[in-house]
Amino acid sequence: MTRAILLVEDDENDVLFMTMALKGVGLTCPIRVAIDGREAQDYLSGAGKFADRHEYPLPYLVLLDLKLPRMPGLEVLKWLRERPEFDTTIVLVLTSSPMPEDIEGAYRLRANAYLVKPSGLENLRLMAQAIKDFWFIQNHPAAVST
Repeated sequence: MTRAILLVEDDENDVLFMTMALKGVGLTCPIRVAIDGREAQDYLSGAGKFADRHEYPLPYLVLLDLKLPRMPGLEVLKWLRERPEFDTTIVLVLTSSPMPEDIEGAYRLRANAYLVKPSGLENLRLMAQAIKDFWFIQNHPAAVST
């Protein structure tokens, strides 16, 4: 199983820095990007250009921003969790919002974790290292039948 990451983020700088941080801590898995909520839906559904699962593999882990154009992150999470094929997909909310209502909403919709975007590249690197260590090394994912 390819352990791909889908980064759902509309800010180009955040995409660049998060991708660099994940690769910088030694993650070699494919990292794909969706720039808004609708594109995330298309990616996950395999719609249009995303039908090529060799180029756009289903993600093992989704890093999901909440403040997205076209469809907010919580709506993406709700949509994803309504589909049994994504029951075991790991979803980490990664957003700038520390608001309790956002945190509670994400967990109500079965996010696996809620992370507030850190300030500074070193803190981002530490977060990327923690994601790698826990979700890619320590975690034992459910076996998924295809």
